[in-house]
Amino acid sequence: MHPDSPNTGAHWMRQEISFGKLKLTNNKGASNNTGQMVVLQSLHKYQPRLHVVQVNEDGTEDTSQPGRVQTFTFPETQFIAVTAYQNTDITQLKIDHNPFAKGFRDNYDT
Repeated sequence: MHPDSPNTGAHWMRQEISFGKLKLTNNKGASNNTGQMVVLQSLHKYQPRLHVVQVNEDGTEDTSQPGRVQTFTFPETQFIAVTAYQNTDITQLKIDHNPFAKGFRDNYDT
């Protein structure tokens, strides 16, 4: 769930919606203070989905009525989760550009 949820349509139309604080991990015991963490299995293929749920005036969900939930997928966002790389250049890219790649930094700092 997005941290700004639930909110009005006007809120969502004001600016782009960001999931920049979403953390993907393979560690089932990991904790994230933002509360946005998804545990993935290495070498599995994933397709992110966006669910837009219409809520009642009191903020409660009623998903039993048709049309109150819309699901969107974007095929270009499919990916395969990996935790180890055979190519050292790819490992270095992860270290350089992924703030959560702490485990890699310990062994590959340059």
